[in-house]
Amino acid sequence: MHAVLPNDLYTADQVRAMDRHAIEDIGIPGLTLMERAGAAAFATLRQRWPAAKFLSIVCGGGNNGGDGYVIARLALEAGLDPRVYALRPPESLRGDARLAFQAYRDAGGSWLDYVPMHLEHAEVIVDALFGTGLDREVGGSDAAVIRAINGTSAGVLAVDIPSGLHADSGAVLGSAVEADVTVTFIGLKRGLFTAAGPAQCGSVIFDDLDTPATVRRSTPPSARLIRSEDCRLPRRTATAHKGHCGHVLVIGGDAGYGGAAYLAASAAARVGSGLISVATHPAHAPTLNATRPELMCRGIREVADLEPLLARATVLALGPGLGQREWSVDLFRTALGTGLPLVVDADALNLLALQPRRREDWVLTPHPGEAARLLGTSTEAVARDRFAAITELQARYGGVVVLKGAGSLIRGPDGLVQVCTAGNPGMASGGMGDVLTGVIAGLMAQGLDTLAAAGCGVQWHAEAGDLAAIDGERGLLAGDLLGPLRRLVNQ
Repeated sequence: MHAVLPNDLYTADQVRAMDRHAIEDIGIPGLTLMERAGAAAFATLRQRWPAAKFLSIVCGGGNNGGDGYVIARLALEAGLDPRVYALRPPESLRGDARLAFQAYRDAGGSWLDYVPMHLEHAEVIVDALFGTGLDREVGGSDAAVIRAINGTSAGVLAVDIPSGLHADSGAVLGSAVEADVTVTFIGLKRGLFTAAGPAQCGSVIFDDLDTPATVRRSTPPSARLIRSEDCRLPRRTATAHKGHCGHVLVIGGDAGYGGAAYLAASAAARVGSGLISVATHPAHAPTLNATRPELMCRGIREVADLEPLLARATVLALGPGLGQREWSVDLFRTALGTGLPLVVDADALNLLALQPRRREDWVLTPHPGEAARLLGTSTEAVARDRFAAITELQARYGGVVVLKGAGSLIRGPDGLVQVCTAGNPGMASGGMGDVLTGVIAGLMAQGLDTLAAAGCGVQWHAEAGDLAAIDGERGLLAGDLLGPLRRLVNQ
């Protein structure tokens, strides 16, 4: 088993192709892989719950159920007390799963053909009900079983994927098991790391089942995890001055929303942009100057007031607190007409949805609601398949797109989706997106291209949230990320 997860993520079909490659081309018997999978899951169970004796193992009718029967046999051999619940008649099993069941039966194992609605006797429940092939809504008796699993206080270990979770999208298919640990095999499934995946999976443990690296190299990844070590800024020379480090212009902060522009500008400063200007509502400029004197703040009454600021900027951060009135639309249109690279967020995204256009030199950072407006669909549709949503967003609008949320996604023209696994629920508070906008703009100002700035910006923003949450997630404020951001970009 791997202490550190690999970077590469795959669809369920890709992992099945890798599995076939291991069996048919390399010559590893399918039953051997199933035995290794069961052994890896059982070893994780023993490590996580070393004192547990009473196990409930819920087995389905496919290879996932076969893994469950291997675990049950190993538990018997270790002197534990496994209770196996066969959700499909064992005689209906085929291939390697049937052989795994027969080995369990021959070892003296017994089973029940139902799952009681109360599983209090179990110290650990093993979910081997559905595997990665599930692509339908879970209902009826299967959903009742999942409710029974989720309704206990026992630990839950999911085999390969929590039953009911879509392996590709991370969406819950009606009902899904809430696991404490998920042990997954051969290749990491991308749905484990975005949408509902992180909440349903708990800790993710990966085991390649002793297959050679050529198995994973046989299939190009569908997505990739972002790592801290992938994120670096160019080293500054001893003669560097502020003019070498870029000039971010934040455009936003309509009446009553000056805080959004302040947060974006402060974040750009904390990640190292040499100069930061703010074009905002006249009511906010004096306050912003007094609060953060490092910022150059100008009150903008009309578009002509914006022209001198645009002439000096290298990157625009467009949208934090911008609003959607006539003043906002005028600034939005003027900014897009400059040809300067942009980070587009918040109300600028809502205006873009009304006036769609495509550019290659911008980063769009929608949350699911904004993504739905940009695509002319519903937030629920975006949540059902975040990978499909970001692919359509990038195809329609160009540039680089960041789809925010649990397991934020980043996609550029190269087509490979990056997935961020850092961050925490405490970041569900106002202003966090404004900080991210400033971070990405500040990194672009210092020379990172749009894709690198988006990937590193999302990663550092999420890690800063984790560092700031050391004292607790509840009550975490967007401004709390500014200090950790400075430390992270200087690592």
